[in-house]
Amino acid sequence: MTTLPDVSPAAPVPAGEAEDLVTSAWDLTLETLPDRDLDHDELRALACAVAARPERWRHHLAFDADSRVYVSLHRDAHVDVWLLCWTPENDTGFHDHDISSGAVAVVEGSLVEHNLAVGGEVVETRVHAGKVFSFGPDHIHRLTGGEAHAVSVHAYSPPLWRMGQYAVGPGGVLRRRSVSYADELRPLT
Repeated sequence: MTTLPDVSPAAPVPAGEAEDLVTSAWDLTLETLPDRDLDHDELRALACAVAARPERWRHHLAFDADSRVYVSLHRDAHVDVWLLCWTPENDTGFHDHDISSGAVAVVEGSLVEHNLAVGGEVVETRVHAGKVFSFGPDHIHRLTGGEAHAVSVHAYSPPLWRMGQYAVGPGGVLRRRSVSYADELRPLT
C-alpha cells in the first residue's frame, strides 16, 4: 500500500499576521484563474494581483460616510472580487461569509478588524496599506474604516451568495440574520 504525503491545505493568514502585498511569487490573475475554487494562498495572491493593477479599479473610487462604496470587479463560478472604499464611519457590523473563504488586500489607508471573544473584550487589529490577510468560512469579524479614507480589494471563493450578520441581543445572546451578498453590511440594530 502506498502512503500519500501529508499535504496540509493552505491555511488562512489572520489580520494580526497580515503579509506584505506581493505579486511576484504567484502567476495568478483574473486572466489565469483555474476552473476550481481557490485556496487561501491563491485568494491572497489574487487579491494582491488585482490590488497591483489600479487601472482595473481606480475609476470606481468614491467615498461616502453614510453608505460604504463597493463594486464587483469579477464574478464567476469559483471566485468573486470586490473593490471597497471606506471612510472612518463605515462599519460592516459582525458577519461571516457563509461557505466562502476570503482574502483582503488593503491598498490605501487602513482597516480595523474586530473579532468577538467569548468572555472578553472584542479583539481589534489594524491592517495598514500594503498588507493582505485571509480567513475561512468559519471566521466571524467586523471591519471598519481606519482614521482616513481606505481602499481594499476582497476576493472570495466560492463566490459569496449568503452572509450571516450578528448582533448581541438582550442578556448577551448572540443572534444571526442571513443576508444576500449584494446587501450592504451594516451593524444590526
